[in-house]
Amino acid sequence: MISEITAQQLNPESFIREKVEEIRSVVADGIAINALSGGVDSSTVTMLGHRALGERLRTVFIENGLMREGEPERVRGLFEKLGVAVEVVDARKEFFAALKGITDPEEKREAITRTFYKKVFGRLVKESKAKHLLQGTILTDVDETVAGIKRQHNVFEQLGIDPQEAFGYRIIEPLIQIRKDGVRIVGKALGLPSELFERIPFPGPALSARVIGEVTPERIETVRKATSVVERLLSGTKAFQYLAILHQDRVTGMRDGKRDFGQQIEIRCWDSLDARIATPTRLSFETLDTLADEIIKKVPGVVSVTYNIATKPPSTIEAV
Repeated sequence: MISEITAQQLNPESFIREKVEEIRSVVADGIAINALSGGVDSSTVTMLGHRALGERLRTVFIENGLMREGEPERVRGLFEKLGVAVEVVDARKEFFAALKGITDPEEKREAITRTFYKKVFGRLVKESKAKHLLQGTILTDVDETVAGIKRQHNVFEQLGIDPQEAFGYRIIEPLIQIRKDGVRIVGKALGLPSELFERIPFPGPALSARVIGEVTPERIETVRKATSVVERLLSGTKAFQYLAILHQDRVTGMRDGKRDFGQQIEIRCWDSLDARIATPTRLSFETLDTLADEIIKKVPGVVSVTYNIATKPPSTIEAV
């Protein structure tokens, strides 16, 4: 049973001191490795690990082909300014090969999990001789996985999976007692810039969690372009999260006076504190109209744009 520390209970300075000592104690005189995605959780755990281990933490950005536009370069640049060296590892071929032909949401998550932890990270761990992986699992990840709502890619021990036996290394999870609002507080206290600790959540399986049906480089590029439009236009809403989803079925549209079977993008925008419950943000019709117009103009093949108005529950924040 994980003992929760709520945002109201959290003393960030004492939390940081405690977790830094825990990391040092577990890793001892060895080295640890961590994957930085640029999200709030991974950025915060990277700074915790850097404070605890310094150069004995190897930080890598896995370029899986599923990230936002320009993400590897942006994230590496931000962390170099913070004194953290980030190595970009190109694993795009491995991830798309693992996802080929898969349409079931849970099978996709499992394929990403196995590729990430066993193949890509397994190789990196062997090369580096690291015995520990530092990662940013938070309490909401565990709750949703154990409840059977959604299998989060970074939850193992709560499902009876021993990472040492399965992958060959131990996993350290210093953020597992807190939720997203608490992580933001800790990230700020660690010196992260606001563009990182205030960043909207992004799923572990990245843009593959926003493609319904098979994940291909072409379909990822479609949702990537739509994501860029949605994040730019909704950044001033102060919503908890906003995203674009690519649907599987093609829909009938019209282009240049002719029938066009095109693709459908669904937009979701959420008000929430910790992702356990969420309500759709009441965007103005003018905003929705602008979103639809820009997506149809800038994302090739899209003929339909919709907005989700169901709450969580029964909906979830991500689609897959």
